[in-house]
Amino acid sequence: MTQGGRANKSGKVLEKTLEGTLAGHGYIQVGENLTQKQRLDSLLKSTNLPKRYATQVNIGAGIYGTDISVDFYIIGSASISSGLIIECKWQGGGGSVDEKLPYVNLNIQNCYPAPAIVLIDGGGMRTGAIRWLKNQVGFNQNLRAVYELTSFIIWANNNL
Repeated sequence: MTQGGRANKSGKVLEKTLEGTLAGHGYIQVGENLTQKQRLDSLLKSTNLPKRYATQVNIGAGIYGTDISVDFYIIGSASISSGLIIECKWQGGGGSVDEKLPYVNLNIQNCYPAPAIVLIDGGGMRTGAIRWLKNQVGFNQNLRAVYELTSFIIWANNNL
């Protein structure tokens, strides 16, 4: 398996862990059989499900003017009534994921229709990159928090 293939597989494990956390708190997935562009509409219209989420949701154009999709969009959190976007970033070894954090931050600040949390893990990101992103929470009003997996689960147990 290529390095990129291993990284993609590891990132999917993080996303599946997040799905399990959401399911454990009563969230139901919607729109999984729809296209990424249809998922946001499905999520917003599924008002019969008070706690719901969709994965890989197209939210429109990003800072480059091209379509962007977010990893998770959840609705039903008592702490954030407008919805919450969760981005998952995994880097298990040396690589470039942490170099993409400024891009993610600018999209969150300028293009996301709801507040966001970035979930990072894997132990391979540079500490300076993580520290930089965590420091953006005070400057970027849409970026609510940056968590490693254990810290996120603690937050979720108290807020979802």
